[in-house]
Amino acid sequence: MYELNICHLYPDLLNLYGDRGNIIALSRRCEWRDIEVKVENISIGDTFKYENYDIVFIGGGQDYEQTIIQDDLMNGKRQEIVEAVESGKVFLGICGGFQLLGKYYKTNDGKEIECLGAINIWTHGGDTRLIGDIVFEIDFLKNNGENYRVVGFENHAGKTYLGEGVKPLGKVIKGSGNNGEDGFEGAVYKNTFCTYSHGSLLPKNPVLADHLIMLALLNKYPDFQGLSPLNDDLENLAHESLIKRFIE
Repeated sequence: MYELNICHLYPDLLNLYGDRGNIIALSRRCEWRDIEVKVENISIGDTFKYENYDIVFIGGGQDYEQTIIQDDLMNGKRQEIVEAVESGKVFLGICGGFQLLGKYYKTNDGKEIECLGAINIWTHGGDTRLIGDIVFEIDFLKNNGENYRVVGFENHAGKTYLGEGVKPLGKVIKGSGNNGEDGFEGAVYKNTFCTYSHGSLLPKNPVLADHLIMLALLNKYPDFQGLSPLNDDLENLAHESLIKRFIE
């Protein structure tokens, strides 16, 4: 039997807009395939050893919550997180988690706040919030031969930019995306995936959820042959109806 260990970083502080739903989606889609799942919540003061986990999730939070975890993150868990990303562990960062994985966040008054530096991105505070439903397509996943469309909800004032070695997760069809300027959303580096999409992301986008599960299993089990199919009629109906509503 296959087994995956999932780490949820700071679930008590970074769980804006129901981001915990991503953990639930990953767990259920594994369990429906008889893949054993263990989820461990790691917060302030807890030891984080990346070798113990196959998937690491860090959600979104407001500036206040991000300030609370800053010292613990930068002085306690930083090196382990950087090594996890570089080793190819599957990482999912949402909104604030997306920003924290980058190099720095520059506030409106010019103050530069150092972040983890795990991926080559940076964020500047904006004057207006980028908020609303978002649809973007990603070219490494297909649906009926076409690029898979991801649906979500964004709400962020920060504008994120990607540096060398980091690719966008997708191209925006509706919404603002990373910065409202370049037409891209999210970031991909090795097996680290980041996005501003709350709401939560994975229950509404089962193909992306399965992609993360598959990568984690391939990392852990070199002989892994692929995921068994699930009956996703309801999930796909919800997914397609939301896209149609938002685009049309």
